[in-house]
Amino acid sequence: MKGILKLTVYVFAMLLVISCKDEKKEEDNDTTVKEEQTVSAKDILGNPEYLAISYGGYREKQREVQPSILELKEDMKILSAMGVKVLRTYNVHFAHAENVLKAITELKKEDTDFEMYVMLGIWIDCENAFDTGNGDPNHNAESERNPVEVNTAVELAKQYPDVVKILAVGNEAMVRWATSYFVEPWIILKWVNHLQDLKKSGELPKDLWITSSDDFASWGGGDPSYHTEDLEKIAHAVDYISMHTYPYHNSHYNSEFWKVPENEMHLSDKEKIDAAMLRALEFSKSQYDSVSNYMKSIGVNKPIHIGETGWATVSNGHYGEKGSRATDEYKQGLYYKYLREWTNTENISCFYFEAFDEQWKDGHNALGSENHFGLINLQSQAKYPLWNLVDEDIFDGLTRDGKPITKTYNGNLDALMKDVLVPNTDYQKN
Repeated sequence: MKGILKLTVYVFAMLLVISCKDEKKEEDNDTTVKEEQTVSAKDILGNPEYLAISYGGYREKQREVQPSILELKEDMKILSAMGVKVLRTYNVHFAHAENVLKAITELKKEDTDFEMYVMLGIWIDCENAFDTGNGDPNHNAESERNPVEVNTAVELAKQYPDVVKILAVGNEAMVRWATSYFVEPWIILKWVNHLQDLKKSGELPKDLWITSSDDFASWGGGDPSYHTEDLEKIAHAVDYISMHTYPYHNSHYNSEFWKVPENEMHLSDKEKIDAAMLRALEFSKSQYDSVSNYMKSIGVNKPIHIGETGWATVSNGHYGEKGSRATDEYKQGLYYKYLREWTNTENISCFYFEAFDEQWKDGHNALGSENHFGLINLQSQAKYPLWNLVDEDIFDGLTRDGKPITKTYNGNLDALMKDVLVPNTDYQKN
């Protein structure tokens, strides 16, 4: 009897050990899965599986009218269906950015397969920016708002570490044509270093990447006057370079590439347009290369990604019928296609500008180009670049402001092409 009892105790003990081992193995497997699902900026940026886009969910003519979390969730679902997994926001002094983070967090709880990350923008400007009535902008001093903006972004990054993967100090904050608010580079450097110090101290995650998102010229790719000691220090301090390139705007301001060359004069109108858009792509590539070459010249070997580029579809100004004639959905479609093909092939992240039209940008001019850079308009219509996605039914069951996603022009390419004009550089510029 004692022998049987001993055997029973032994068998029970062995089963307990095996069970514990199995549970430990399951725990290890669970940990492995969680580790695999935890991605960093290094994993996201340059990965064509993580398409990036610039995002503002504003529907109205004033930013004071904030989109609701339900509206933001609508947008997140639409962008996710498009394959977008990384968003760029621009400031934290409105509720918008925090609500985007809340919306993403709610969607992740509702659907464990939902995946979206954020490049959180920190707006930086100078003292007396935007003609506050307190005097002219002082570009060598900073706004009193800047420390509040930085601290708010830090708190959001700490609160949502699974969503916020990048902090961007400033948006076109160093380029001198931003006359109403630009700052001298030492101000950007100050805040980049501050954030990097918070990473070193453990207050911010060590795999959170810090950058500044600015014009290609501000990153040394243009006028040599930007090649300053402070810019070099910034380039060494950031985790990667986020540069902007806009052949659309340069069709007016630097139009040599936009002009139809003599050897193309015999082409049909459509062929001239198609050729111009290939030149626009090469223009962006050349600006990217110019930044890359400058970085190499100062001993900086870091990833370079495109923080912003885009093409508007409506303009009654410099880029419309009486201007460069760069503006329409067909040209936007070609530019979007070419940009995605190039950047995905070269493992460059491209935060394409932008997801949806936003009418607050030029609230007093409904036909101003700044209101019409979106891939989807305010009537919930996908513009020409996304017509193929409508055909593929990827938006089925999704709505924006209660409306299903349909095609502009009712999907009639012939009707669209009636609004498409051959590039022009022979007009009075002001």
